[in-house]
Amino acid sequence: MKICAIIPFYNESKFISEITTEVLKYVDHIIAIDDGSTDNSMNIIPDSNRITKIIHPLNMGKGAALKSGFQKSLELGFDITITIDADLQHDPSYIPKFINEINNYDLVIGNRLNDISNMPFPRILSNKITSKLLSIKTGLKILDSQNGFRAFRNKTLNNLIPTSFGFEAESEILVLAGKFKYKTGHVEIPTIYGEEKSKMRNIQAIKGFLKVLYKF
Repeated sequence: MKICAIIPFYNESKFISEITTEVLKYVDHIIAIDDGSTDNSMNIIPDSNRITKIIHPLNMGKGAALKSGFQKSLELGFDITITIDADLQHDPSYIPKFINEINNYDLVIGNRLNDISNMPFPRILSNKITSKLLSIKTGLKILDSQNGFRAFRNKTLNNLIPTSFGFEAESEILVLAGKFKYKTGHVEIPTIYGEEKSKMRNIQAIKGFLKVLYKF
């Protein structure tokens, strides 16, 4: 199987070199999407024939970056696509677990909620609520809806490309997976919070989530 990782990012000059170096240990190729960064992040990524770089001239949102990455993965003919955040909240050494699990599923989602000691309480609360609502909406067992560490079979990816531009795109993908009755699994991963700064705006994220929940 040919495996690629999609890394969307916005102003991640502090972490982007480390995350790309680590992820390359586990996949054949990286698709790095710079969503309008102003901190020279893209130039920190080394030039390599194993890294495809996509630049959005303006900051369009995580959903737009994921869409660009998915489309490029399909264009390049990969079999499996991994999505992983650029801020080191996801440990790349867990990628082999996702690759192993995707053999049995259409979509595999990371789950941090068995290890919430390091997770801020507002994030725990919002995650549990959104996961429950999405489980009801989709008929799928969604444990950690806000987790961007995921694996996809590319034969299903065309049906999961989001139309939303913001963080709500990750919820939209789950709604679409339920619509197409895709088999969904989970991989237990650690909860990691460090020096990174969240780019999610709470009110905007809630509005986006509700729009996705009731639109589809």
